[in-house]
Amino acid sequence: MSIPMPRPFWMTVIVVALLVGVLAPTITHAEYSKKYRGSCEMVYPSDTSIEWDCRTIRSGESLERMFGENWIDVARFNRIDRRHAQSGLSIKVPKRLENIASFTPLPLLYPIAEQDEQFILIDLSEQFLGAYEYGALRFAVPIASGDGLNETPTGKFRLTVAHLQHQSDLYMIEGTDRPYPMNYALRFHVNREGVSYWIHGRDMPGYPASHGCIGLYDELMQKEEYGVPKDPELNDARRLFLWVLGGEPDNDRVIRLPYGPRVHIIGQAPRSER
Repeated sequence: MSIPMPRPFWMTVIVVALLVGVLAPTITHAEYSKKYRGSCEMVYPSDTSIEWDCRTIRSGESLERMFGENWIDVARFNRIDRRHAQSGLSIKVPKRLENIASFTPLPLLYPIAEQDEQFILIDLSEQFLGAYEYGALRFAVPIASGDGLNETPTGKFRLTVAHLQHQSDLYMIEGTDRPYPMNYALRFHVNREGVSYWIHGRDMPGYPASHGCIGLYDELMQKEEYGVPKDPELNDARRLFLWVLGGEPDNDRVIRLPYGPRVHIIGQAPRSER
């Protein structure tokens, strides 16, 4: 999430201070994560479509060791990344792993988008994003949306800006003074206060955790900032970015999208059931 820089300077200071006061949660993400025991607590409408058991990750285990070549399917099903799939955390384990090989809780056909060359549907209730071409689902990826303290806006939007290596104006990498990276950023909304909302790469803890933006897998960023995973593999943020632009830009300029894809955001982010 980022904000424009109005003038004069004293106005900037006041606006930013007010925005931080409004947007800062009364419970920090770190405090929330300490209470969060795992993705088994998160309830999605599609949970009834797949038979699964709740399993706690034991010491020394990892998604790769537990599920071999199926680890990516399990990670996506739990909307979680490898950095957060640590010992002591509960995850949903399908009774038949083959049932989630092509798992998507989104419709394969979306009639509203039949006339759109590109269309993005985001279902907050499912924490999933779908990329459609003329109403047919091209691919679907898990997301991390606003956490309920800082909700993601719902409704009809349109992508207006793309930025390969964007950074947050408000939030830092935890425990540092470095701005939080928002790689492969696609802006879909600017509210009345001037706060921008983006789809971008981030960490995926298995629950809604953003300050209102839509987060996608970006394991390369996680390796650079946190040192894990050792071998980055998941990068849905880049995949969506390249799909929207039709290729990777040759520099880090801000790209205006006068006719960017429509974006519909529906549903309500799930809350942890304790």
